[in-house]
Amino acid sequence: PLLLILFVSCWALAADKADKPAATPKYDAKFGEKYLKDTEKNFLDSFNHLSDAQLKFKPAPDKWSVMEVAEHVTKAEDMFNQMVTEQVMKSPADPEKAKQVEGKETGILEKVPDRSVKAQAPEALKPTGQWKTKDELIKHFKETRAKNIAYIKDHYPEMRQHFMDQPPAGLLDAYQWLLFQGAHSKRHTAQIEEVKADPNFPKK
Repeated sequence: PLLLILFVSCWALAADKADKPAATPKYDAKFGEKYLKDTEKNFLDSFNHLSDAQLKFKPAPDKWSVMEVAEHVTKAEDMFNQMVTEQVMKSPADPEKAKQVEGKETGILEKVPDRSVKAQAPEALKPTGQWKTKDELIKHFKETRAKNIAYIKDHYPEMRQHFMDQPPAGLLDAYQWLLFQGAHSKRHTAQIEEVKADPNFPKK
Protein backbone atom coordinates (compact mmCIF):
# COMPACT_ATOMS: atom_id res chain seq x y z
CA PRO A 1 0.00 0.00 0.00
CA LEU A 2 2.80 2.46 0.77
CA LEU A 3 4.32 2.00 -2.64
CA LEU A 4 0.98 2.47 -4.32
CA ILE A 5 0.42 5.78 -2.56
CA LEU A 6 3.99 6.96 -2.97
CA PHE A 7 4.23 6.34 -6.67
CA VAL A 8 0.69 6.55 -7.98
CA SER A 9 0.99 10.04 -9.46
CA CYS A 10 4.69 10.01 -10.18
CA TRP A 11 5.79 6.65 -11.45
CA ALA A 12 3.07 5.68 -13.90
CA LEU A 13 5.65 5.50 -16.67
CA ALA A 14 8.64 4.68 -14.51
CA ALA A 15 8.74 0.97 -15.19
CA ASP A 16 7.74 1.13 -18.83
CA LYS A 17 10.27 -0.04 -21.33
CA ALA A 18 11.91 3.18 -22.41
CA ASP A 19 13.46 3.69 -25.80
CA LYS A 20 16.77 1.96 -25.52
CA PRO A 21 19.88 4.05 -26.14
CA ALA A 22 22.41 2.95 -28.70
CA ALA A 23 24.47 1.26 -25.99
CA THR A 24 22.29 -0.21 -23.24
CA PRO A 25 24.20 -0.71 -19.96
CA LYS A 26 24.61 -4.22 -18.66
CA TYR A 27 22.25 -4.29 -15.72
CA ASP A 28 24.06 -6.74 -13.48
CA ALA A 29 25.29 -6.86 -9.89
CA LYS A 30 28.24 -4.60 -10.65
CA PHE A 31 25.98 -1.97 -12.21
CA GLY A 32 23.51 -2.12 -9.31
CA GLU A 33 26.20 -1.80 -6.66
CA LYS A 34 27.79 1.16 -8.44
CA TYR A 35 24.47 2.89 -9.01
CA LEU A 36 23.54 2.65 -5.34
CA LYS A 37 27.01 3.83 -4.28
CA ASP A 38 26.96 6.76 -6.72
CA THR A 39 23.47 7.92 -5.77
CA GLU A 40 24.39 7.58 -2.09
CA LYS A 41 27.45 9.79 -2.52
CA ASN A 42 25.55 12.45 -4.45
CA PHE A 43 22.71 12.43 -1.92
CA LEU A 44 24.99 12.80 1.11
CA ASP A 45 27.24 15.34 -0.61
CA SER A 46 24.21 17.53 -1.24
CA PHE A 47 23.65 18.28 2.46
CA ASN A 48 26.34 16.85 4.77
CA HIS A 49 28.20 20.18 4.86
CA LEU A 50 25.16 22.35 5.63
CA SER A 51 24.58 24.26 8.86
CA ASP A 52 21.52 23.76 11.07
CA ALA A 53 20.01 26.96 9.70
CA GLN A 54 20.48 25.74 6.14
CA LEU A 55 19.12 22.28 6.94
CA LYS A 56 15.96 23.73 8.51
CA PHE A 57 15.24 26.41 5.90
CA LYS A 58 11.87 25.97 4.16
CA PRO A 59 11.31 27.73 0.80
CA ALA A 60 7.61 28.03 1.72
CA PRO A 61 5.40 26.88 4.60
CA ASP A 62 4.12 23.94 2.55
CA LYS A 63 7.57 22.93 1.26
CA TRP A 64 10.06 20.58 2.87
CA SER A 65 13.39 21.67 4.27
CA VAL A 66 16.59 19.88 3.29
CA MET A 67 16.49 17.93 6.55
CA GLU A 68 12.92 16.87 5.87
CA VAL A 69 13.77 15.70 2.36
CA ALA A 70 16.71 13.73 3.75
CA GLU A 71 14.47 12.12 6.37
CA HIS A 72 11.96 11.07 3.70
CA VAL A 73 14.72 9.45 1.63
CA THR A 74 16.08 7.64 4.69
CA LYS A 75 12.66 6.30 5.64
CA ALA A 76 12.12 5.13 2.07
CA GLU A 77 15.51 3.38 2.12
CA ASP A 78 14.35 1.37 5.14
CA MET A 79 11.03 0.60 3.47
CA PHE A 80 12.62 -0.69 0.27
CA ASN A 81 15.06 -2.83 2.23
CA GLN A 82 12.22 -4.41 4.18
CA MET A 83 10.07 -4.87 1.09
CA VAL A 84 12.78 -6.57 -0.95
CA THR A 85 14.19 -8.79 1.79
CA GLU A 86 10.95 -9.68 3.60
CA GLN A 87 8.43 -9.72 0.76
CA VAL A 88 9.84 -9.89 -2.75
CA MET A 89 12.64 -12.37 -2.03
CA LYS A 90 10.37 -14.55 0.10
CA SER A 91 7.88 -14.94 -2.73
CA PRO A 92 8.25 -18.12 -4.82
CA ALA A 93 10.89 -17.92 -7.54
CA ASP A 94 9.26 -17.59 -10.95
CA PRO A 95 11.91 -17.35 -13.70
CA GLU A 96 9.22 -17.37 -16.39
CA LYS A 97 8.28 -13.79 -15.44
CA ALA A 98 11.72 -12.49 -16.40
CA LYS A 99 10.59 -11.69 -19.94
CA GLN A 100 7.83 -9.47 -18.60
CA VAL A 101 10.28 -7.13 -16.85
CA GLU A 102 13.10 -7.21 -19.39
CA GLY A 103 14.28 -3.70 -20.22
CA LYS A 104 12.40 -1.93 -17.44
CA GLU A 105 15.64 -0.74 -15.83
CA THR A 106 16.02 2.03 -18.40
CA GLY A 107 12.55 3.36 -17.67
CA ILE A 108 13.20 3.32 -13.93
CA LEU A 109 16.48 5.19 -14.19
CA GLU A 110 15.05 7.82 -16.55
CA LYS A 111 11.54 8.36 -15.21
CA VAL A 112 11.84 8.13 -11.43
CA PRO A 113 14.33 11.03 -11.03
CA ASP A 114 12.19 13.27 -13.28
CA ARG A 115 10.90 16.03 -11.03
CA SER A 116 8.67 17.51 -13.71
CA VAL A 117 6.13 14.94 -12.47
CA LYS A 118 5.11 15.57 -8.87
CA ALA A 119 4.01 13.08 -6.21
CA GLN A 120 2.76 13.07 -2.64
CA ALA A 121 4.51 10.97 -0.02
CA PRO A 122 2.40 8.62 2.13
CA GLU A 123 1.99 9.55 5.78
CA ALA A 124 4.44 6.86 6.92
CA LEU A 125 7.22 8.39 4.84
CA LYS A 126 6.58 12.02 5.66
CA PRO A 127 9.18 13.73 7.87
CA THR A 128 8.44 13.81 11.59
CA GLY A 129 11.83 14.70 13.03
CA GLN A 130 12.74 11.06 13.63
CA TRP A 131 16.46 11.84 13.62
CA LYS A 132 17.40 14.77 15.82
CA THR A 133 20.70 15.53 14.14
CA LYS A 134 22.14 15.38 10.66
CA ASP A 135 24.84 12.98 11.82
CA GLU A 136 22.28 10.52 13.24
CA LEU A 137 20.33 10.56 9.98
CA ILE A 138 23.43 10.10 7.84
CA LYS A 139 24.60 7.20 9.99
CA HIS A 140 21.25 5.44 9.65
CA PHE A 141 21.01 6.03 5.91
CA LYS A 142 24.53 4.72 5.34
CA GLU A 143 23.78 1.57 7.31
CA THR A 144 20.64 0.75 5.35
CA ARG A 145 22.12 1.66 1.97
CA ALA A 146 25.10 -0.59 2.78
CA LYS A 147 22.66 -3.43 3.44
CA ASN A 148 20.99 -2.86 0.09
CA ILE A 149 24.31 -2.79 -1.75
CA ALA A 150 25.45 -5.94 0.03
CA TYR A 151 22.15 -7.61 -0.79
CA ILE A 152 22.71 -7.12 -4.50
CA LYS A 153 26.26 -8.41 -4.17
CA ASP A 154 25.19 -11.51 -2.24
CA HIS A 155 21.92 -12.38 -3.98
CA TYR A 156 22.44 -11.60 -7.65
CA PRO A 157 21.32 -13.23 -9.97
CA GLU A 158 18.82 -14.90 -7.62
CA MET A 159 17.10 -11.51 -7.29
CA ARG A 160 16.11 -11.77 -10.94
CA GLN A 161 13.79 -14.70 -10.17
CA HIS A 162 11.62 -13.03 -7.51
CA PHE A 163 8.96 -10.46 -8.38
CA MET A 164 6.39 -8.09 -6.96
CA ASP A 165 3.60 -6.35 -8.83
CA GLN A 166 2.86 -2.88 -7.41
CA PRO A 167 0.59 -0.64 -9.50
CA PRO A 168 1.31 1.63 -11.25
CA ALA A 169 4.97 0.63 -11.54
CA GLY A 170 3.80 -2.87 -12.32
CA LEU A 171 5.80 -6.04 -12.13
CA LEU A 172 9.47 -5.64 -11.16
CA ASP A 173 12.06 -8.08 -9.89
CA ALA A 174 13.91 -7.61 -6.60
CA TYR A 175 16.96 -6.13 -8.31
CA GLN A 176 14.83 -3.60 -10.15
CA TRP A 177 13.11 -2.55 -6.92
CA LEU A 178 16.47 -1.65 -5.37
CA LEU A 179 17.42 0.28 -8.51
CA PHE A 180 14.09 2.05 -8.04
CA GLN A 181 15.14 3.24 -4.59
CA GLY A 182 18.48 4.42 -5.93
CA ALA A 183 16.59 6.45 -8.52
CA HIS A 184 14.23 7.70 -5.80
CA SER A 185 17.17 9.05 -3.80
CA LYS A 186 18.50 10.69 -6.97
CA ARG A 187 15.12 12.37 -7.44
CA HIS A 188 15.24 13.88 -3.98
CA THR A 189 18.88 14.91 -4.30
CA ALA A 190 17.61 17.16 -7.08
CA GLN A 191 14.92 18.44 -4.70
CA ILE A 192 17.60 19.32 -2.14
CA GLU A 193 19.47 21.27 -4.81
CA GLU A 194 16.25 23.15 -5.60
CA VAL A 195 15.93 24.19 -1.95
CA LYS A 196 19.56 25.31 -1.87
CA ALA A 197 18.99 27.39 -5.02
CA ASP A 198 16.21 29.41 -3.37
CA PRO A 199 17.22 33.10 -3.21
CA ASN A 200 16.42 33.16 0.51
CA PHE A 201 18.50 30.12 1.38
CA PRO A 202 20.83 31.05 4.28
CA LYS A 203 24.39 31.88 3.33
CA LYS A 204 25.67 29.87 6.27
